[in-house]
Amino acid sequence: MRGRTSEAGARDLREFLAGAFQLPADLNSPAEETAPDNDLSAPGSSHSEDFTPTAAPTLDPDLIPATPQTPTSMASPSRDSDLRRTFPAFAPRPSAGSADDGSGDSADEAPRFAETWWGNAWVTALEEGALDPKRLLRGRSYAEKGHVDAITVTPGLVLAYVKGSRARPYRVQVRLRTLADADWERFLDAAADRPGDIAALLDKEMPKSLAECGVPLLPGPGDLAPQCSCPDSGHPCKHAAALCYQTARLLDADPFVLLLLRGRGERPLLDALSRRNAARAARAAQEQEPAPLPGVRATDVLAAQGERRLPPLPLPLPIPPHPEQPPVYPAAPGGPDPFALDQLATDAAARAHALLSTGRDPVGDLTLWQDAVRLAAARPGSGLTVTTRALYASLAKATGRSTAELARAVAAWRQGGIEGLAVLEDPWDPPAGRFDRARPLLLAADLPAFRPWHNHLTHPHGHVQLRLGRDGLWYAYESEPGDEDWWPRGTPDLDPVGALTGLGAPGDV
Repeated sequence: MRGRTSEAGARDLREFLAGAFQLPADLNSPAEETAPDNDLSAPGSSHSEDFTPTAAPTLDPDLIPATPQTPTSMASPSRDSDLRRTFPAFAPRPSAGSADDGSGDSADEAPRFAETWWGNAWVTALEEGALDPKRLLRGRSYAEKGHVDAITVTPGLVLAYVKGSRARPYRVQVRLRTLADADWERFLDAAADRPGDIAALLDKEMPKSLAECGVPLLPGPGDLAPQCSCPDSGHPCKHAAALCYQTARLLDADPFVLLLLRGRGERPLLDALSRRNAARAARAAQEQEPAPLPGVRATDVLAAQGERRLPPLPLPLPIPPHPEQPPVYPAAPGGPDPFALDQLATDAAARAHALLSTGRDPVGDLTLWQDAVRLAAARPGSGLTVTTRALYASLAKATGRSTAELARAVAAWRQGGIEGLAVLEDPWDPPAGRFDRARPLLLAADLPAFRPWHNHLTHPHGHVQLRLGRDGLWYAYESEPGDEDWWPRGTPDLDPVGALTGLGAPGDV
């Protein structure tokens, strides 16, 4: 009993699977979708009998598998990139005598499908490589009726779903050989020589001179390789022909689609042309000889003078003893700060005078911080007035320092210029000699033993300090005892005792 039950169950399962994969009867007609297009026989012919559907067995509705989802479009704009573009389906347009009416007219007698010469060149390649004009007529009719869904273009490939009379559309692809790197190099060279052609491309025009530059951009007969999921083995079937016709409309709208099919996207292509043009311009600029200067050469003038000698040039004017004061700039609402203008003009005059008299600019090698200290130190006066405070605040902000740091640096600059600023900020280890002889000299002047550290000698009470500069001068500093708040004082001197003289008597120190 168990064996017969298993055999009956296996038979039911085979019958169920045999019926589950049969297409519904209403989708197996008309015959023009299921039979090849070269089989135009009546429904009673032997070929149409091959597609007679087999009735499916009656099954429990709960056991019938779900109908697979029918693909409706290949559009996926979110996946588009430089080498992948998706175009929405074209709307149907009125037929121009190319409908599938069985009249037998050839595709050559139908009006032109595309609107541009390059679009019609694509159509010519399709029609001259086709084996059956009637399939072309039906494919053209499909294209005009809007049976071709969204089209995806990648290098060497055009993809789309094409609707037939069945519920499930057919997946169609048309392949075209991409260009080799050597072909692209020739194309880029030709395009770089014709800037007008690139401008036409950007205006969605394909110049014939660019398409005929020795690189096979447009396909010829037999270059298009269609493939369709329908059972028709024609070359091409009407679904592939419909996709080819719609691709011609894409080329009408944007000739860069043809370049993408041949292997290069619009943006990489334009970038390569830009780099090539820039390299060519640079080479041309290097190879170009300098243009002759206007005027007459001095040698020609002297030769024309013959033996006549020209008078000597006048002597240069004497150098002014000092830079002049700039004029006073009036204040104006919303205008520049007159104090700042005065500072800049005075500084520029001083630098120009130094350059004229010595042949060098003393400010040219200064850092931003050193130049800011120099400008602040040039402000006359020892106190901080309102304008001086504004200057200090502006310079300190520009250099990332505080006004207190700037004020201390100004005191060092006024003490010894850029060397004085270096003594303030850069401790160093002096070699044996002058630094070692300083302590005995201080003891001989009835001063206590100063504590050494790097180039510093500090009074044991911590209120006076001497610093040896790299220029060999001693710089005196003062601070509150134990505060380590050292400020430059006095005048630098070669003698350490002399540097302390300006701070008071030796007994006071």
